[in-house]
Formats: sequence, structure tokens, C-alpha cells
Amino acid sequence: MEKIAIASDHAGLSLKTEVIQLLSRKGLEVEDLGTNSADSVDYPDFGHIVAQRIVSGTNSRAILICGTGIGMSITANRYQGVRAALCNDSYSARMSRMHNDSNVLVIGGRVVGPALAEEIVSVWLDTAFEGGRHAKRLQKIDKDRVETVVHKVVSRYLEKMHEVERPVLERMIQESIDAILNDRKEEK
Repeated sequence: MEKIAIASDHAGLSLKTEVIQLLSRKGLEVEDLGTNSADSVDYPDFGHIVAQRIVSGTNSRAILICGTGIGMSITANRYQGVRAALCNDSYSARMSRMHNDSNVLVIGGRVVGPALAEEIVSVWLDTAFEGGRHAKRLQKIDKDRVETVVHKVVSRYLEKMHEVERPVLERMIQESIDAILNDRKEEK
């Protein structure tokens, strides 16, 4: 059974509750990663949690909900391998799956009502990626980007890195990059 991770901030809490009920009716296992209160919270905290679960392979698909969906989209798309699509209509949801193989659906809780959200989520869940020319285009997004290579290496150590203070971590990364660049100069 597929496990769908879901999270929201306070502005998306009500719609998240509706979406969880829909996912349960569809027979999907739901992992609710918060928030579970109407108290104000910061959407990036929840966007990061979900994106990390996609990157690690814990979940293959997820849903994020905040006020407009914009903040969650920006947050989640900072992660290599996350293709978060802000879909406030069913056509965008369909196309995000068919052409972009989106693995995170983002909805605006203050933009979309429960009935439309149900339609969007259903279409997104039921639509397959077409592949073909679209797969080639997806490969071009990250192809040969230095950031992609660095992310692949760093993500292997992500859990351990959370235990290191940020200034120390920045210094370690800088020293490693300097050493690589110096080695390249000596090779030439």
C-alpha cells in the first residue's frame, strides 16, 4: 500500500483534514506530519520535513498545504529530486503528473475549497507520468549541474550533519572545496 505523506501550516489545517479523509477513503495509508493545531506556525518547517522524506525515499509522493501554496512550493522545490507542483485546479494537477512527474502536490488552503481539493487530489493520484519526451525534459532540469552533484554527495550525510553547528559545517564544506580546487590546480 502506498504511503502518502501530508503536512500543512495553520492556514492549510482545515483543508488537510478534508484531504486526509479523502486519502483514507481511497485506501491509502496517510502519514500526517503536522501541524495539528490552528496556532500560527512557519510553513517552511513542514515543507522541509516532507521534502526530506521524498529525497530519502521514505515516501514516493506527498501533499503540502499552506495559505496560497506558494511558500510550500518554494520550500519543497529546493530539494534535489522533489518536483512539487502548485495545483489549484484539476488541469494543472493532471499535467503536473503527465508531463512533469510531480511527486509533491501543493494546494492553497485559502484558495481551494474542499470539493475542488478532492477533485485535484483525485486527478493527481490517478494520473500517470507519460514518460517519453517528458522524461528527457525532466533529465535536463538537473543534468550536469554542480548543485546536483554536491547535493547527491551531501545528502548521504544529511542526518549526521544536523548534529554539527552551522558555522562548523560551513567551514568544513569550504575547506573541502578549497582542497578540491587546489588539487585541480596542481594537476594542470
